[in-house]
Amino acid sequence: METGGTMVLNGIMLFLVSIEPYLLGVLTSGSFNGSNAALQNFASQAYALDLGGLTLIMGLFAHELTTEGRGQLTPELIGEYRRVRNTEYFVGAWFALSALPFFWSWEVLGTPARITLWYFALIFAWLSRLIGKMS
Repeated sequence: METGGTMVLNGIMLFLVSIEPYLLGVLTSGSFNGSNAALQNFASQAYALDLGGLTLIMGLFAHELTTEGRGQLTPELIGEYRRVRNTEYFVGAWFALSALPFFWSWEVLGTPARITLWYFALIFAWLSRLIGKMS
C-alpha cells in the first residue's frame, strides 16, 4: 500500500521524529518562569505542533488501512483501525490546538495550561487503547 502520498508522509514523519528529542530537551531545560521562558514558550509551541503532526500522520496511516485494506482485513480489524484513526485525529488536533499562544500564559497549579492539556491528551489516548483492548 505504498503510494506517493504515504512516502511523503513518511518523510515528514521522519523529520518530526528527529526534532522531537531536541524540542523536549529545550522544554525541560529550566523553569517555566525563568530567564529562558521565551525560548521555552517557542519550544513548547513547536513541540505541540510536532506531536500534533506526528499523531495526525499516524491517523492518516490508520485511515489508509481502513480504506485500502478492505479486501485484506477482517471487518473487526477495520473497525479497530477506525477507532485508532479517530483517536489519533482527536489527540493530534488537541496537541496542535494547544500550540495557541494563550495556553502558555494561562497556568494550572503553576504549570502552563499547554502542558496540562498534553497530559489530558495522553490520558485520553491511553484510555482509548485500554477500552479498545477490553472490547
